[in-house]
Amino acid sequence: MNNKEIIEKAKTSHILSKEQLVSILADKNISSFLFKSADEVRQQFVGDEVHLRGLIEFSNICRCNCFYCGLRKDNNNIKRYRLEAEKIINIAKTAKAYGYKTVVLQSGEDAFFNTDKMTEIIKAIKQLNLAVTLSLGEKTKEEYKAYKEAGADRYLLRIETTDKSLYTKLHPNMSFDNRVQCLYNLKELGYEVGTGCLVGLPQQTIEMLADDILFFKELDADMIGLGPFIPSPDTPLKKEKGGTLDISLKVMALTRILLPDINIPATTAMETLDYNGRIMALQSGANVVMPDVTEETYKKMYSIYPGKAGLNNTPEEYKKNITLKIEKLGRTISNGYGFHTRRQNSSL
Repeated sequence: MNNKEIIEKAKTSHILSKEQLVSILADKNISSFLFKSADEVRQQFVGDEVHLRGLIEFSNICRCNCFYCGLRKDNNNIKRYRLEAEKIINIAKTAKAYGYKTVVLQSGEDAFFNTDKMTEIIKAIKQLNLAVTLSLGEKTKEEYKAYKEAGADRYLLRIETTDKSLYTKLHPNMSFDNRVQCLYNLKELGYEVGTGCLVGLPQQTIEMLADDILFFKELDADMIGLGPFIPSPDTPLKKEKGGTLDISLKVMALTRILLPDINIPATTAMETLDYNGRIMALQSGANVVMPDVTEETYKKMYSIYPGKAGLNNTPEEYKKNITLKIEKLGRTISNGYGFHTRRQNSSL
């Protein structure tokens, strides 16, 4: 079978071997057919609604030193900030006023926000009748359990790469095995679990990307967030080439075909590489957008990589712009909470 026939078959079987994934990723002439196929799978399994999640970046302080991230501990060129609990909760109230049904609480791995502080914030936001997604990095199973009991619904922890050797090179003093264990702990505790990868990391091969996609399938993830690696000038990888939009979209499209009913965001990094990157993602399998509702002053300091799209838009402008783009595609903004269709959550 050629790659078009392989993709056509996978649209119903949702199975691809590593060899098939590698062949498709390497095929420079398959992109448009692959993206159209992923879009058809998306429409069949999750429909035309796009779920908006309000992103709150509440601290850029991080104990980690990941080589690709501008928030890394050893970056002395970044102005650090940490929002108070009351401020975080007020931003969540603003997000609700904009019509968002989910907020995503994201930060560096900031030890100031211990279990008690985080559970208080989660409980207060749940009182607003919002779904809560957390993206706080690696925690103990007990901490994850406490967040869940406080009302957290989803947790996003990107694996970044499933190649253990590459992971170790990029994450000093961190454990690949612990990262994987965190994801399985989250699953066991009943979270909707999100993960994902960076595409275009130095020394990353398409074989590694194929393994990443197969890992998402093995984990049976509920959400996959991925995007191109964009070098930050304040990191050890500042002179590296970075990833491309095409290969990032191919990884995303293949993920949609293998995991047909999950939630996949059209990420900011894609729009950073191309003004229409987010639209292209929504036409290639994505069904979620996470507009930043953090105040402009702070979101500019949450500098994981340079040139992040939407930095100069107010939350109101951001919502208006993305709504117009979505409606131009003939899609609609969801009024629901956007839980994984196979595992509808009734806790709200």
